[in-house]
This record gives sequence, structure tokens and C-alpha cells, in this order.
Amino acid sequence: MGAMDSVQGDSGGATGAQALYFDGLSNTRRPVTIAFSDQLDIRQDGSIVARWAYSDIRRSDSPAGILRVACLSAPPLARLEIRDATLAAKLASRSTELDAHHLGRRGVARIVGWSLAAAISIIVVVLFGVPLAADRLAPLVPKALERRIGDAAEAQIKGLFGAKVCGDREGQAAFSTLVNRLHAAAGFDGPLESAVLSTSVPNAFALPGGKVFLLKGLLEKAESPDEIAGVLAHELGHVKHHDNMRALIHNGGTSFLVGLLFGDITGSGALIFASRSLVEASYSREAEEGADTFAIEVMRALGRSPKPMAELMFRVTGKEGSGFTILSSHPLTEDRLARMGKEERPVTGAPLLTAEEWKALKAICGSAAKT
Repeated sequence: MGAMDSVQGDSGGATGAQALYFDGLSNTRRPVTIAFSDQLDIRQDGSIVARWAYSDIRRSDSPAGILRVACLSAPPLARLEIRDATLAAKLASRSTELDAHHLGRRGVARIVGWSLAAAISIIVVVLFGVPLAADRLAPLVPKALERRIGDAAEAQIKGLFGAKVCGDREGQAAFSTLVNRLHAAAGFDGPLESAVLSTSVPNAFALPGGKVFLLKGLLEKAESPDEIAGVLAHELGHVKHHDNMRALIHNGGTSFLVGLLFGDITGSGALIFASRSLVEASYSREAEEGADTFAIEVMRALGRSPKPMAELMFRVTGKEGSGFTILSSHPLTEDRLARMGKEERPVTGAPLLTAEEWKALKAICGSAAKT
């Protein structure tokens, strides 16, 4: 043992006591004296009850005027309380790590830095991680699962718009003729379900499972079969590229990804995310441009111009894309119209519908609609 430096005083306990010691094993307050050698000696009645290395001593929370310390090598609840300011200062001068666990400016800066890094990481995951996962997972979703999600979303959409399937027989025949020609020109290899829904909202949309729906409001504003054909081809592009599933995974975030991995997506989660994806038109601009490219290729394969599609959408949304319509959240219709104009080629294919078929399609919702 090295030279010992003992300090006498009164801590308010027993005679000669300099501190109060709690051994961490009981709740007994023990009046003790302390001595400074190569370690801190804690004595009671002349006997050493504990020896603490200065490097292990740490400050604990305490009231003003009291130095309360603990020791890393002592029991977790062991404490030493010193009320004498001179004695407290002497211990503090030897305990070089006394405040190592307390936050100084550097510690606060470190925490702020790590917090900022964590926030940036979350942003990166949201902006890049989830979209990347959506891009990778969307094509891998089993077809049966896509159909179940599509069925749930279809029920939600019909309820949202109060829509029913338009049931005029001649109109349905004309619509089937148009869809079949698009299906063949697109080289579509999967099953396709399509219908016209009796709602005044001017739109068309695709759902998981190969479902494509045209709404009566858009059909009423159309002036030619080519306008409707281009819009339907655009929606077929979304189906072909799995954009609807990608949007659901992206909009649903990590909770939907977890549900997708563990199969818990056929209940309320599917309804919420599917309807939100459609109502908010959450396809990315890249997805919309990709669907436009697909529509251009299909219309060219049919020997028809892609420009009428853009003319219809521009007519519906107007120059500013105002009004309550899902189409208003698509890419700027002026840009779309300009692109379709550049892609226009001489018409070489036969009309997609006869005049009689087009008239029947326009009147498809004239008879009683069915659910």
C-alpha cells in the first residue's frame, strides 16, 4: 500500500465520520471515514469495508452540497455520500473519470450527431429502401395472392364510388371486342378481367390480378374508340409492369412489407392500402411514363395513333388538371399531349370498332347495371 492521506472531519453521523456509505446489499446507512492511498479506502470502526479504484469512481445524481459517488467494480446500488466540500474536492481531483458518463459538450454533440445520422438513415430507407424493395418484390408476388388483393380492392373501389358493372349486352360485346384487340396487340400473357363501372368519375384504373376498369364518366367524354383504347392500353401497361403491386408495397411501407412476407394482407390492410393507392393516384411519374410508352407501342401495333388518348385526358383534366378526378394527379397532361403528338404516325390499321359498336359501347350503362 502506498502512502496514505487521511482527512478528519464530521459528516453528521458517528464521531469522526466523514461520509455515509451504502454497501448496495442492505439499506443500512454506515458512517465511515475515508483515506486516500493508491485507491480510496472506506473504513468503519478502523476496518476497511471497501476499496475503490479512482478510475472506477463515477458521480451519481445528488442534492446540492453533497457529492454522491458509485463505483463500477462495486455492487450496482453501492453509494458513498460526502458532505464536506474540501473532502469532496480532494476525491474529485483523484477520480479522473468521475464524470465520464455525464454528457459534456462533446457528449451532447455526439448524441446529436448520431440522432441526425439515424434520421438521415430513416429518410434514405423511405426514399430508396422501400421503393427498391417494392421494385424487387412486386414481380414475385404469387398470382393467386394478387387476385385476392385485387378482389378486395375491387370491392373497396365499388363501395367508394357506389359503382356497379354496366350490363348492356351489345355494349358489353363491343367493349370485349376492344379489350381483346388490345390484349392481343400487347402480347399479354396473363388473364385479364375488364368492365365498365357506372360512376360519373372520369377515370380508368388497373388493380392487382389483371383487373382493368373503365368508368362511365370517362367513356361519356370520349369522342372515339381510339381515345378509350389508348387509356385502356395505358392501364394494361400498369398491369404488365406490376405497377399496382409496387404502389401498394411502396405506399404501405414497412408494415405492408411485413404483412406481405407473412401473408397477413388479405384483410383490412389490403383494403386500406389498395384504395389509398388508387384514390391518391400514387403511381410514380416513372411508372406513368412507362405505362404511356406501353400504350404507344400497343397503339402502333394496331396501326392507330396514340395521340387521341392524350387528347381525352387533356379534355378531362383541363390545362391545370383541376377538379376532383384521379387523372388530375397523373403527369401533366400538356406534357403527355406533346409527347403523344411527337409519337403520332399515319394510321395504317383498321378502325378498332365499327360505328355501330362504338354507339353500343357509349350506351353500355344505359340499361340496369349489375353488381
